[in-house]
Amino acid sequence: MSLSRAKLDPMGSTTRVLAIAIAAVLISADITSAQTGNAPDAAAGDEAWSVSVSAYIYILSDDQHYVQPTVSVDRGHLHLESRYNYESLDTGSAWLGVNFSGGKVLEWTLTPMFGGVFGDTTGVAPLEFSTENEYVIDADERSDSFFYNWSEFTLAPADWWRFGVVTQRTRVYQSDRELQRGLMAGFSVKRADFTAYVFNPDEDKPRFVFATVVTF
Repeated sequence: MSLSRAKLDPMGSTTRVLAIAIAAVLISADITSAQTGNAPDAAAGDEAWSVSVSAYIYILSDDQHYVQPTVSVDRGHLHLESRYNYESLDTGSAWLGVNFSGGKVLEWTLTPMFGGVFGDTTGVAPLEFSTENEYVIDADERSDSFFYNWSEFTLAPADWWRFGVVTQRTRVYQSDRELQRGLMAGFSVKRADFTAYVFNPDEDKPRFVFATVVTF
């Protein structure tokens, strides 16, 4: 897979458009909150909608940079999600899933999903869990099917910040390692969550990822 057309400047037009979009989301959320702050509560039993917007900026070697945005919508058991540059560069995907959760002392969440992948890679991804494990079946060439993984293990000394380790298996960009590993640290401010990752820190050219997630 060629990466030559994916040499995006993280401070270029793609990032600027994404920043404007996230700012618009924040502004609209504040306006909605202000307009509904004195409104009566919804009828008992009604489930609220939850929307999350995230952007992961990948800083790679040899000026190979790109942005990976994700938008997800949840209401009760219903989960809807769309991504770009996740399964492959210049590739989008749309997902329909079901949320399951439970536990008191140890809480858990499970979201099996079925999705369609379109763009440079076209196919279906029949199952995904909240642990970010995904198998994509390429509709054009079966030998190009692949398995993605993103896993984090973190400690949170306080509600607003955390740190830990992360692993990733991806085909979006080339790496000498089948499974990349790294360190991460993040903090939260109101509706926004910010996280920084460094993959393969022991190499001469480590990979950096910066993530922003907005939920309302």
